[in-house]
Amino acid sequence: MAPPFQRHVFVCTNRRPDGHPKGCCATKGAEEVRAAFKSELEKRGIKGQMRANAAGCLDTCTFGVSVVVYPEGVWYAGVKTEDVPAIVDEHLVGGRPVERLLMPVMKKAPKPEAGT
Repeated sequence: MAPPFQRHVFVCTNRRPDGHPKGCCATKGAEEVRAAFKSELEKRGIKGQMRANAAGCLDTCTFGVSVVVYPEGVWYAGVKTEDVPAIVDEHLVGGRPVERLLMPVMKKAPKPEAGT
């Protein structure tokens, strides 16, 4: 058995019927995003340490192409192929989630100002 991956990326590739109110990640470029992750991991020589997989429904299609990274459980929304290098560099390699791409429920609440 292969050792566990340092990080595991799941890209929602769910397809819903046309006109579904939630939409679906498949029609928003999910397969291309998944392919971009696989290509970036290979290009950087970390394919055996990190893995990118297609996922079934993550139930977050309203947010665009949804991506979740484990073991941290960090969720990204509206991911496009051009966002993949930043996620690989900053999060998968650097360990820092890409704030601008975080799903709204993942974003940190603003800290109260002093004296309030």
